[in-house]
Amino acid sequence: MKTLVVYDSVHGNTEKIAKAIGGAIPGEVQVLHANEADASGLAAFGLVVLGAPTHGGRPSPAMQEFLGKVPEAAWQGKKVASFDTRIAARWVKIFGFAAPRMARRLKKAGATVAGAEGFFVKGTEGPLTDGEEERAAAWAKEIAG
Repeated sequence: MKTLVVYDSVHGNTEKIAKAIGGAIPGEVQVLHANEADASGLAAFGLVVLGAPTHGGRPSPAMQEFLGKVPEAAWQGKKVASFDTRIAARWVKIFGFAAPRMARRLKKAGATVAGAEGFFVKGTEGPLTDGEEERAAAWAKEIAG
C-alpha cells in the first residue's frame, strides 16, 4: 500500500513523529511537510496520515491551510489517520487537541478513520517525552495493518 504522511512542525517534534510513522509503515511511503504536499494527488495513496502540533485545540495554521486545499470529495472512501503533538498539562484538555478534530473533519468528509493519536512533548516546545517516537512507530503499524 502506498502511504502519504503529511505533517506540520514548529519546533521539530511533530516532524520527528511523522518520520517515525513513515519509517514504520511497510511499502512505499512519502513523508512531506504540509507546504510541500500536493493536495490534488491524494488519489494515488491508499493511506494518508496527517500530523500537526496542537495550537489552541486545533491543528497548526499550515495544516489547516493544507486541509483547506483538499476537495472534500478527495476524502471519500480514503483510509486516513491523524496525530498531533501536545503538552501533558491538564488545563489543555479544555481546548481539545488537533488529532481528534482532524479525524472528525475527515470522517464527515467520507473518509475511513483508522486512528487519531496524540504524542507528548515536554514543556511547550519540547523535546518529545521519552519513548514517543517508538510509540509512534508502534501506532503506525497498527493503523497500516
